[in-house]
Amino acid sequence: MTTDAYDPRYLAGIAHFNRGEFFEAHEVWEDLWHDTAGPDRRFFQGLIQAAVAVYHAGNGNARGARRLFHSGRRYMSAYPPCHLGLDAPAFWAALEAALAELLPDPAPAGARLRADRLPTIALTPGPTTRPGP
Repeated sequence: MTTDAYDPRYLAGIAHFNRGEFFEAHEVWEDLWHDTAGPDRRFFQGLIQAAVAVYHAGNGNARGARRLFHSGRRYMSAYPPCHLGLDAPAFWAALEAALAELLPDPAPAGARLRADRLPTIALTPGPTTRPGP
């Protein structure tokens, strides 16, 4: 894959995710997901669910965070470890660390999102252009 082959919406969603704008990342990736009919569709669905899992975790919805974390990781497990420039195993490991307190069923009282452990998405190869806002 060439670095300029990334869809601008993929990059915009990553920019939102990295800024902690998880609902916005979900919105952008969902637009991309709707327009994707090929083999990357489930990959984008996994990213959407990761963003919404973090959004739910930040709002104290442990059940929603847990459900979307597990389904999103399952969707992405069918792809190679580095797909569309994303190191998926590292991404999901960091996300699991950030959500660790919320993943048991039921989550213990006082369980919270560990925002300091959230992954930052960096692509390899990196994009040659940056998305707009």
